[in-house]
Amino acid sequence: MAKATKKTEAKTITVEQIGSPIRRPDVQQRTLIGLGLNKMHRRRTLEDTPSVRGMIRAVQHLVRIVDEK
Repeated sequence: MAKATKKTEAKTITVEQIGSPIRRPDVQQRTLIGLGLNKMHRRRTLEDTPSVRGMIRAVQHLVRIVDEK
């Protein structure tokens, strides 16, 4: 008998950069780049994982969550 495979969709989260990384600590600038953000008002849809959530929390004053699916 063949096992039925259950395909699960990965949850996603869309974030938008609302603050400038100018005059911010280097670690915050690198975190924004790690999220795929480097210019104002850019949006990225990322997989909703604990590591991505931690990165968002580290720069929560520079980004906002637009959509969660």
